[in-house]
Amino acid sequence: MSSSFSDLRIVDNFYQTSSFYPMPTTLISTLCDDGSTSLGAYSLIFPFYVAGKDYYAMILECRNDSNTATHLFKNAKCAINFIPDKRKYFKEAVRLGFPGDTPQEKMATCLFTLEEGLCSQESDDLRPKVIAEAFQVYECTWIKELNGAEHDKFFEGYSGPYRDFNGITSPSGAHFVLKIDKILMKEKYKQSIINGVKRKHFPRVPVDYGYRDNIRFWYTPFSRTISVNIPKGKGSSVEVVMHAADRIDDKVKFTREACETIIKVPRIFLNRVLLSCVEWAKEHDITLITAEHMAEINNKRSKG
Repeated sequence: MSSSFSDLRIVDNFYQTSSFYPMPTTLISTLCDDGSTSLGAYSLIFPFYVAGKDYYAMILECRNDSNTATHLFKNAKCAINFIPDKRKYFKEAVRLGFPGDTPQEKMATCLFTLEEGLCSQESDDLRPKVIAEAFQVYECTWIKELNGAEHDKFFEGYSGPYRDFNGITSPSGAHFVLKIDKILMKEKYKQSIINGVKRKHFPRVPVDYGYRDNIRFWYTPFSRTISVNIPKGKGSSVEVVMHAADRIDDKVKFTREACETIIKVPRIFLNRVLLSCVEWAKEHDITLITAEHMAEINNKRSKG
């Protein structure tokens, strides 16, 4: 039987030259030598370490001579700003992402409003500002020690060494593993995550398809989100509870047996119940809630 597909030659920047590949639309803020903030547009930014380690991380792919890469080699601090779907914002992202201009030239007419992030409130470290119009921001630090990249710095005529996944990875490219220090979220979206996301609570997120035709960038405006239930018989109630419990707090965790005690709680109230358990645990200096602890919490609730 013949194939319904045709073979397409794979070339440089295959994700946009040989593919239709949906990507996020972000602006990454970094620090210039004078301490001011510069913005660069990036879509090649993806989750990297998502579980099982003592930190979480993103990976950024960019030109090794870009303003963003140059700043990260020197300072290691950045912020990933996720901008909402507005045509004027995407047009500005295209302008900020086009190479050739200095940071000062780009930022002189920048459309976006810059404000201090939250990390700077807890540390004296100088950090780049974040975009006030963003719906969420990841404040990050480049983990330069990974893959021996701590001394990497691009300069004209650089001929290696080239790293496998962090630092200068090719004559033209660089990868940065970025530890997530804080996730900043606008309050209404934060509350929707905590209390249960509904379709109307999703931010308007543009989908970027990259630079094509040698003259244009393409993106898809936000339409609406659609939910699909998992098939019947797949997964169990306790797994749903465990998934929610694992995300509810970064320090207090629940055992499987603890989660089994609340499988009958309606989904709309689940996060509220978990948060009250976390509050009780912190009052008692407990970081792992067991079934016995849940019994104590239920007894307290019954008496109240």
